Amino acid sequence: MSRFFQRLSFVLAATIFAALGLGFALGEFGMFGVHAEQDGAYRQMHVYAEVLKRVQSDYVTEPNISTVTTGALHGLLESLDADSSYLTPTEYKIYKDRPTSGVAQIGVTVSKRYGYATIVSVVPNSPADREHLSDGDVIESIGDTSTRELSLAAIRLMLEGKPGSTVVLSVVRPRKPDPDKLTLTRSVVPAPAMSEQQYENASILYLKPGSLSADRVDQLASKIKSAGKSRKILLDLRDVSEGEPEQGIRLANFFINSGTIAVLEGQKFPKQTFSADASKFLTSAPVSVLVNRGTYGAAEIAADAIVGAKRGDVVGERTFGEGSVQKTIELPDGAALLLTVAKYEGPDGKKIQDEAVAPTVLVGQNQDEDVDDDTPQTNKGDETLNKALELLKAKNS
Repeated sequence: MSRFFQRLSFVLAATIFAALGLGFALGEFGMFGVHAEQDGAYRQMHVYAEVLKRVQSDYVTEPNISTVTTGALHGLLESLDADSSYLTPTEYKIYKDRPTSGVAQIGVTVSKRYGYATIVSVVPNSPADREHLSDGDVIESIGDTSTRELSLAAIRLMLEGKPGSTVVLSVVRPRKPDPDKLTLTRSVVPAPAMSEQQYENASILYLKPGSLSADRVDQLASKIKSAGKSRKILLDLRDVSEGEPEQGIRLANFFINSGTIAVLEGQKFPKQTFSADASKFLTSAPVSVLVNRGTYGAAEIAADAIVGAKRGDVVGERTFGEGSVQKTIELPDGAALLLTVAKYEGPDGKKIQDEAVAPTVLVGQNQDEDVDDDTPQTNKGDETLNKALELLKAKNS
């Protein structure tokens, strides 16, 4: 068994220990002014206290309790979801002081899966792309630090830096047991350019936005308006991982003139229902959306709304599964929590972060499917694009 998968097994066990850890801190010390009221919670606190006592008295060497507690807090937040993070006082200071523009990166969107940093998508022509990194690759460590020991927020901070600075990554690729050690030079990575193409004697307009920034969604609106009301739209959201949720809602509204686009809801978060605005509706022509495992966040909200409204086909792979809101909670010692307080749901009521977006027409390989290394892989061109074109050609404008 590779070192990576040995560590992966440890993460699963550590998460259970970590869950008990924060329960003890919350109940016994009132860290957030919250008192456990259920007998089950108190029992867990006492279990943690007994575990901690045994670790202190019986472990092979005297443990650093501060390190143990930090690890427990990391594990607990991560057991909730990938976006919830615990930041130590040092990490939180860096997080608050980080620049908001001109930051050099390697050109990846990352999340966490099974305890480790996982690449969601790679920006074309970026340092990561030049090293042939791809979605699904696992970043086992950054420098000498395992990503299972880091929160997602800390991982993202460590991948950023000054232009020209370098970062060393240990990367595990699918179906390759031993990690690759790579040195990447950070650079200011521009958002991918928007692509436009005409198909079927210009009766189908293909648009690939690259990102869903406010400016890019404005550009999409202009392109769709100028296409006229009869031209079919093929919207390629594969590997689109940048953009705020409201831009995904805006994009969906271009194709949906009534009904619910998305719902945002949490335990103590006021429920928000985002309904289509008829004044922002742009076209009733047939539409198909291309998605893959790199479709993330705002792009998922748009795709899910189109599925829920039965507005068009969504073709490709199941998406990554991201759609949440975090709240920053500062702690007395200078540390902080980035805690998920609400999640986006599609029109069908399913939470995008929990279930992702399933295509109406499945084409390709999803990340949780196994492939036999001995099975020959044939190059059939862009099967997802070809299938979507086939479906659009069969529809009447």
